[in-house]
Amino acid sequence: MFTFIDENNLKVDLRFDEGPFEVEPKHVLALVQYEGKWLCTIHHRRGVEFPGGKQEPGETLYEAAIREVYEEANVVIEDVKWFAYYIVHDDIPFCKAVFTAKVKDIEPFTGDHETEGMLWLTEEDLWKQPNLSFYMRDAGMKKMLQEVKNHERQW
Repeated sequence: MFTFIDENNLKVDLRFDEGPFEVEPKHVLALVQYEGKWLCTIHHRRGVEFPGGKQEPGETLYEAAIREVYEEANVVIEDVKWFAYYIVHDDIPFCKAVFTAKVKDIEPFTGDHETEGMLWLTEEDLWKQPNLSFYMRDAGMKKMLQEVKNHERQW
């Protein structure tokens, strides 16, 4: 387990297994790489971040990840794999499941999405974004990308 304090001064526990969960995950985050670049979205308030969101009733976490990536970026993903989860210890703790996925199709981005746009960024360019979302700047995101690199050697 990797524990850190986020920018809101909350304790966060990051784990690279599939549970058991102290808090059941109801949110998802997708780490999608294509041609050496990461898929990012531009949230209207938070800025540049990985796609993700809330699980809807009757939906699996895997289905939520696929849906959220499409709704936010117009990208169709496949080979969705469980990667990690993290618990944010707020007044009401919440858990987010993290998935990796491959790109199946990239459809033209139109204005009728949940985000203001999408970007494909190298890791180096990702950290240089002036409007990088607060949750992207924490130690957990850097740790997850480091672990993705470690796992890519095995995939």
